[in-house]
Amino acid sequence: MPNGKVRFYDEAKGFGFIQGDDGAQVYLHASVVPDDAEVQPGTRLEYSVGEGKRGPQALSVRIIDTPRLAKRSRKSADEMAVIVEDLVKLLDALGGRLKNGQYPERQQSRKVATMLRRVADDFDV
Repeated sequence: MPNGKVRFYDEAKGFGFIQGDDGAQVYLHASVVPDDAEVQPGTRLEYSVGEGKRGPQALSVRIIDTPRLAKRSRKSADEMAVIVEDLVKLLDALGGRLKNGQYPERQQSRKVATMLRRVADDFDV
């Protein structure tokens, strides 16, 4: 059975892609992921491959290793407090604009979404 790493996986949509050690890209559907498994980019897998509607598809999956961010790469609690306070101010200003019927511009929306994801990643270690 080939091995590889999860390159992309969207739990909400129920699919992703595996980058095989041989370089081949394989479609990964949520139905073949074990119920108690946590799949995220970088997760090492052993899998079997079959031909699906759109090319190679994983038929069964066994988790070898799930990466975890090291706690030492985490920001200190004091640094996070400042970041969260600034983020709350930013979100409060955006909320005021939304109450006036104005959505933020696309570029500002993307920046806010990126900041929220990064803060969430620092909390989820």
